[in-house]
Amino acid sequence: MKGTAFANCLARILFGTLLFSISSHAQEQNVEPQNVEYDEGRLNSNVAISAGTPLSLMAKFATVGVGVNYGVGYNFDRHNSLIGEFMWNDLQPTSGALNQIRAAANNPNLNGHGNFVGLMANYRLRFEGKTFGAYLIAGGGGFYRNVSLSQLVTVGNSVTCSPEWLWWGFSCSSGVVTSRQTLASSSSTAPGADGGVGFTVKLPDSRYKFYIEARYYYSPNKSVSTQLLPISAGIRF
Repeated sequence: MKGTAFANCLARILFGTLLFSISSHAQEQNVEPQNVEYDEGRLNSNVAISAGTPLSLMAKFATVGVGVNYGVGYNFDRHNSLIGEFMWNDLQPTSGALNQIRAAANNPNLNGHGNFVGLMANYRLRFEGKTFGAYLIAGGGGFYRNVSLSQLVTVGNSVTCSPEWLWWGFSCSSGVVTSRQTLASSSSTAPGADGGVGFTVKLPDSRYKFYIEARYYYSPNKSVSTQLLPISAGIRF
């Protein structure tokens, strides 16, 4: 799926789920709460944009990319919540990730693109004041990563294997890239984990909170593991 179509699809999904969540919150506010010790409802939602920084070996192949995060969950009490979350982060290649591939394709303008998508179940431990708050979040789920080149690339003979070839999905044997491979895209799905910390500011006369969060994602995707650190800014309600 091309990047533009992928982003449009995500936008529609996020918009639809956001409307559903707002509707659910509105219905909840019309019901008299029972045994609730705090001024929030039982349901929680969050939506944010982020800038994700690749870490470790992955930083050689992808630069900082934009992303989105959406979650909906349940507040057990003032401190404990469970959330189901969806995240997506754009993966733009570094020049180093493309140099050898461009040489093999004899095309200096060859480019590439990638996506990292996760579906997670997370636990959030909250410490809320009247205006300011902080929280810890951790959990795990399934993660999907795909990368694609702007054209088919065919490998010749005796090409030394390096992590750049593995990143784009080519296979290697005995230290060389397997010859006569023709490849334009590659994908990998694997379980993974995430964890982070965030800070909130409650908006005046509202249940809405602005939050900033740093989250670490790890998934042992094929060939090169995914390690990403997005910094997110968004609204929780």
